[in-house]
Amino acid sequence: EDGAPLLFPAIGTNVAHRFEHDWERDVFDGADLVVEGRFVNQRLAPVPMEADGIAVVPDEDGYTVWVSTQVPFDVRNDLAELLGVDRRQVHTIAPDVGGGFGAKIPVYPEYLVVAKAAKLLGRPVRWFETRSESMVGLWHGRAQVQHVQIGARRDGTVVGMRVDIVADMGAYPLGAFLPATTGEMLAGVYRIPRIAYRGRSVVTNATPVGAYRGAGRPEAAACIERAMDMLAQELAIDPVDLRRKNLIPADAFPFTTATGTTYDSGDYVAPLDRVLEMAGYEDLRKEQAARRERGDPSLLGIGVSTYVEITSFSSKEFARVDIEDDGRVTVYAGTSSHGQGHETAFAQLAAGVLGVAIEDVRVIHSDTALVERGEGTWGSRSLQAGGSSVATRAGEVADVARMLAAEELEVDAADLEGPREGGFRVAGAPDRAISWAELATAAKDSGSALSAKGVYREPGSTFPFGAHIAVVEVDQETGSVDLIRHVAVDDCGRILNPALVRGQQHGGIAQGIAQALFEEVVFDDVGNPVTGTLATYLMPSAADLPTLETANTETPTHVNPLGAKGIGESGSIGSTPAVQNAVVDALSHLGVRHVDLPCSPERVRAAITGSADLGSRGELGRTMVANEP
Repeated sequence: EDGAPLLFPAIGTNVAHRFEHDWERDVFDGADLVVEGRFVNQRLAPVPMEADGIAVVPDEDGYTVWVSTQVPFDVRNDLAELLGVDRRQVHTIAPDVGGGFGAKIPVYPEYLVVAKAAKLLGRPVRWFETRSESMVGLWHGRAQVQHVQIGARRDGTVVGMRVDIVADMGAYPLGAFLPATTGEMLAGVYRIPRIAYRGRSVVTNATPVGAYRGAGRPEAAACIERAMDMLAQELAIDPVDLRRKNLIPADAFPFTTATGTTYDSGDYVAPLDRVLEMAGYEDLRKEQAARRERGDPSLLGIGVSTYVEITSFSSKEFARVDIEDDGRVTVYAGTSSHGQGHETAFAQLAAGVLGVAIEDVRVIHSDTALVERGEGTWGSRSLQAGGSSVATRAGEVADVARMLAAEELEVDAADLEGPREGGFRVAGAPDRAISWAELATAAKDSGSALSAKGVYREPGSTFPFGAHIAVVEVDQETGSVDLIRHVAVDDCGRILNPALVRGQQHGGIAQGIAQALFEEVVFDDVGNPVTGTLATYLMPSAADLPTLETANTETPTHVNPLGAKGIGESGSIGSTPAVQNAVVDALSHLGVRHVDLPCSPERVRAAITGSADLGSRGELGRTMVANEP
């Protein structure tokens, strides 16, 4: 705001980054009406199970570092520079990290202090956050305010959208890029011919804001999905029908949106149809109508969201695959697992390519003395980038081994079957076979090894998508919201391990529900945090959530050899707007058009009673004819 105190007076402004796209363009030409709103995507704390911490042990060879991070190689590099030593002298280990969610990507200042103290004292130094320290120390997420206008014809065809984004970056603009990602993804799954947006990342005297499970994409999905529901309400069109009318068709891919983002592949109707069937959508609408007719104080709401997100961001990753002397396989991966199941997924890949039992594959990661290099874990990229690297390296080992097997068995390589069942065999002569252990010995005798390493570079980003339905009951007297069902159908391309995918869906959905109903970082009037412990920051437990109903469709991508897309953040992107839309839908017959996040009993009750303080009507749901000044 004009006249606001400057956080850094020498800079002369609180705006760290500006961006815009087609802002001066008339995007509402042909619209019969324009609906506008002001949406708040509140500030969130990441709250990993394990708070942040680091231990640095100096020794005669350098330093050994144990650190709770998603990017051990980044930590190693920065500490080596600080300590004035070669990178190989800083042995960095990220052990079983208890959750990251994006907040353990930075190299925090405390890491540098601990390393410097260990150097000066010549003794081990350890630091670990308390929970209350973690609530204000780890960077936060979201923190956007969006001013949205969306225009359409009376038949429901969307003709254009305009979005003005203000993003709170906290004291240091480490995540200034995040609202630009929001802008790029504003089209969602819809064929919107014209989109104008602009944004500002501003600094404030609060904890810095950075990547948090979704990192710019949940904000985009919440924006377009709330706008679509408000438009559906104004046009008196079922929100599902409005979405279906505007979906990008499956035969249009690759598809470039009005924001300039090119989606790789998609079939947006498939998950929508599946989720409607699983939820029993028509029956839910009938029950809602019956409750309203009899004046039931338990208000039923049904919320829908259809989303698309971006993953991998054209990233790269290292992998190495070795055949050991006993025929077992060792995989060295540059990603860092902290609950995603990389050990299982990468072992499956190597086992499948090399034809060995999964139990015979060992996966090593997150240790800079054992793994040559790595990019770490972020952006839902581990399978598509790291997994593709593992599969490629395993394939190279198999190719070398095939030629060696042909030489050892004195046959043409084309006459071999395998690798399978632990080696190769001659087609039509199963008694003539050679195992991986025998091949390893033969390679060793010739002065070589069965090993391959390298970096896989993904040529583009991938775009997972899906559809969610949330069902809530709202107590009209108290404003209390009870989420009674959540149904999700997510498409992450080709699925390697359904159990791991399901786990990522559940975790992401839980965090998305938490944003919709419970969590918010709050400061008092003078900037003191009032949600600095888990007694005041309302993070839900499993007891606060319904049984999650999940399924998948599979639409492979051409971007990587696995056909895989990301899944780690999808649940947190699709779930929040579905739940928020469900809450507003429960109140829609009372004239409520919007409830800001989180949909707390206080906000919901205020919406029911028409309070202007917490915002549910008026400026949050204004409709105007197209081109109204």
